[in-house]
Amino acid sequence: MKQMGYDRAIVVFSPEGRMYQVEYARKAVEKATTAIGVTFSNGVMLAAARALQRLLIPESVEKISKIDEHIGIASCGILADSRVLIDYARVRAQMNRITYSEPIEVSSLVKDICDRKQRFTQMGGIRPYGISLLVAGMNDNPHLFETDPSGTLREWKAHAVGRGAKDAKKALVEEFKDGMSKDKALDIALKALKAGEKKLTLRSTEVGMVENGKFALMDRNALKEAMKKFV
Repeated sequence: MKQMGYDRAIVVFSPEGRMYQVEYARKAVEKATTAIGVTFSNGVMLAAARALQRLLIPESVEKISKIDEHIGIASCGILADSRVLIDYARVRAQMNRITYSEPIEVSSLVKDICDRKQRFTQMGGIRPYGISLLVAGMNDNPHLFETDPSGTLREWKAHAVGRGAKDAKKALVEEFKDGMSKDKALDIALKALKAGEKKLTLRSTEVGMVENGKFALMDRNALKEAMKKFV
């Protein structure tokens, strides 16, 4: 009852300085399936679990998306919100190529996304995006950024978001080392994902990586081989 009235509109602060609609958006992220990001010597690994029903076609649930040749995004939260932001990010990346004849800086793209998210926390009649994004990219060096529903931006060496984030982060802290190989980063990402999602299967798992400045989703046969020790 104490919060009644303060959570009806995004533009109203509570007496404690809280914005309840943003906190509710974070709850949508906390209840979503886990997503992992791990940097390695010459790239970034992304791994995500999908919530699948028996008759659902797995490829229709897109948790990891290509934004540009050198950038990929793992989504966690309301995937409809993610789709809109991914389309926005793709347009921004292509506008940069057309205008400057070069790929967009990863940090610049992430700031654009965060600016858009932040605007949706201070305008009446709208709601915040209920999505966190792990943005993996490479210009001169590998980068892994997190954006949350408030528009806050953070850069990580390795990170996890979603319902299994607590257990996944524990695995990342124990296993992560600077300058790891791609294979080691893949093992750690899958181990952390398994820690966060106890019922992990090949069908529910998606992996993508930026390596040497190029982003690609992992081949299903290669992923099947890598997951043998985890499922």
